[in-house]
Amino acid sequence: MKLRILKSAVTNPWFNLATEDWIFNTLNPDSHTLFLWRNSETVVIGRSQNPWVECKIDKMKADEVFLARRQSGGGAVFHDLGNTNFTFLSPKDDYDQEANFTIIINALKKLGIDADLSGRNDMQVGDKKISGSAFKHAADRSFHHGTLLVNANMQKLGDYLNPHPLKLKAKGIKSVRARVANLVEFNEEINHETLSEAIIEAFCEYHGNTAPVEELDEASLAKQPNLNKYYQQMADWDWRFGKTPEFTHHIETRFDWGIIDCHLDVKQAVIREVVIFSDALNVELIDLLKDALTGIKYNKVDIKNKLDDLAKAHAELAAQIDDVSKWMISEMGG
Repeated sequence: MKLRILKSAVTNPWFNLATEDWIFNTLNPDSHTLFLWRNSETVVIGRSQNPWVECKIDKMKADEVFLARRQSGGGAVFHDLGNTNFTFLSPKDDYDQEANFTIIINALKKLGIDADLSGRNDMQVGDKKISGSAFKHAADRSFHHGTLLVNANMQKLGDYLNPHPLKLKAKGIKSVRARVANLVEFNEEINHETLSEAIIEAFCEYHGNTAPVEELDEASLAKQPNLNKYYQQMADWDWRFGKTPEFTHHIETRFDWGIIDCHLDVKQAVIREVVIFSDALNVELIDLLKDALTGIKYNKVDIKNKLDDLAKAHAELAAQIDDVSKWMISEMGG
């Protein structure tokens, strides 16, 4: 069986997730393929998650943390350069999940670390989890990807996520954190490069074959029309935000000129319907706000611009419109 080894020189998560998609959907599954990659600081959310609810979007922007949405389900995870990610793609008939885990375990052995499989998709050293995996299967191909904690910042996920109160009660964050470890705790010499080399070596040894390492970078993106198409999708605002399932944002406050109780119905990240209850004396203000907000993107910049324009057009109501604009933007999560 032929082997193929791909290694990403890029740390942009949209590029790496696009490459994974390209490998899964486009590559001819006539060989065992290994892809190694890592991302700059990124929050990756699941296919059906709401970024405004899950993430502190403003803080992420300020700290230049990427937001990515993956094709698969599940919750939010934090990636940084301390995570080494591996992806195995095999023809369906020749897929062997155990083989993939064995390759990673053998690679760690080369670095003096004794790891073993715990449960169906985690690896641990002693009682500490160092790796998690997920799987995807199609008619003719099977796909296994996972992440290894090399020297990851365990605290950062908490900086950028808004954990749901229910989830917090159910999962008990502290106990989860305590059971996770970075590989540098077991071998301080280990880093992305030494680990990648060990995985490539173990991959070739296991399959009794070799292959040149193909370095992927921005130039390879340009050469592959499909890869570029996947990249555009991953980077696209409509994919990361617009694919959010329908939700309603309900906010209310009291200004010195009246109470505003505002319900926004948001579909595909566009405000489709606005209902405002208010005891404000000026009914025209409420109608103007409803009209201005309907049909625009649920996005701080768009809301601010739209309400700024409205205030310019209605000077006599500018102070109230400005109050509403500042309040809405502060309430928009992120």
